[in-house]
Amino acid sequence: MECRRETNSAKCPCQAKSCENRGLCCDCLASHLGRKSLPRCFFPADPVKPPDRSFQGFAKAWNL
Repeated sequence: MECRRETNSAKCPCQAKSCENRGLCCDCLASHLGRKSLPRCFFPADPVKPPDRSFQGFAKAWNL
């Protein structure tokens, strides 16, 4: 499967516009999991407050 970097980048909610993984979803997820966190796209949209990207923050954000 080929990566659709341009399409992915256009929809990416990440605020780090200069990130080398922007649009490379598989690489982005691998990078975050290596830091025991999740990418912004895993969380509900909230333009005011960035989420706690920990696994606990994920569960709290989705009321799990």
